[in-house]
Amino acid sequence: MKNRIVLWGAAGLLVAGLVLAGGYTYFQTFSPDRGKYPVRGIDVSHHQRQIDWRRVAADDVAFAVIKATEGGDHVDDAFAANLRAARAAGLAVGAYHFFTFCRPGADQARNFISVVPHDQPLLPPVVDIEFGGNCPQRPTPEQLNAELSAFLGPVEAAFGKTAILYVTDEAAQAYAGQLASRPRWLRSLALRPGHDNWIYWQYHNRGRVDGISGDVDLNVLQGGPATLAALFAAAPEATASD
Repeated sequence: MKNRIVLWGAAGLLVAGLVLAGGYTYFQTFSPDRGKYPVRGIDVSHHQRQIDWRRVAADDVAFAVIKATEGGDHVDDAFAANLRAARAAGLAVGAYHFFTFCRPGADQARNFISVVPHDQPLLPPVVDIEFGGNCPQRPTPEQLNAELSAFLGPVEAAFGKTAILYVTDEAAQAYAGQLASRPRWLRSLALRPGHDNWIYWQYHNRGRVDGISGDVDLNVLQGGPATLAALFAAAPEATASD
C-alpha cells in the first residue's frame, strides 16, 4: 500500500509538472489569429533600452506606442529617440502618458503637449491609468474623472484626435463604468477579450521581437491596415501647442 501511495504521489507530481509546462508554453507562444487580427504592434518605454527599429519593423510589427511622459513633469528619456527611429523604420507611431493620481490633470496635459511633436502624423494619444507604479492616493471616481477631463480636453484639442484609454484590470474594477467614455486599449494576457469594443488588445507582456533585447508588450489592432492608416493620418484640425 505504501509503495502504491508513493507511486500515486509521483504520478500526481508528474501530471502537475506537465500541466504547468504546458501552460507556460501556451502563454509564451500565444498569438491571436492573424487572419482576424493581421496588424501587430508593440508598446515601449526606456525599459526596453536600445532598440533596433529596422529589425523590429521587419519582424511583423506595424505600429508602436511609445511612452512620452508621466505626471506633471517627467519625460521618458528614450521617447524622442524611439519616436524618431520608429518613424524612420516605417512604423505608425504614437505616444502615451502615464496618468498619476497626485498631480492635476491640467499640469499633466501641459507636460504631454510640450513633449510630443505636432508636426507629423501620430496615432491617437493614449492615457495609461493603473495602480502599479502610481502614487498611493486613490481618488474617487468623480475626482478621477474631473482630473482626467482636465487632461483630455487640452490634449485632444492639441492633437485633433480622440484619446484612447489603457486601463488595467485593477483600475477598471475600482472605476468600473465610471471613467470618461473613450475608446479602450484592453489588457488581456493570452486570453481573447470577451467583447470587441476595443482599439488595441495587449495580449502579451513578455513577448519577444527581433531588435529588442528582453521582454516587450505585444498588441493587435481591431481592424486591418486601412484602420491603422486612418488612425495614423494627420489631423488638420489639431491646434498648435503654446
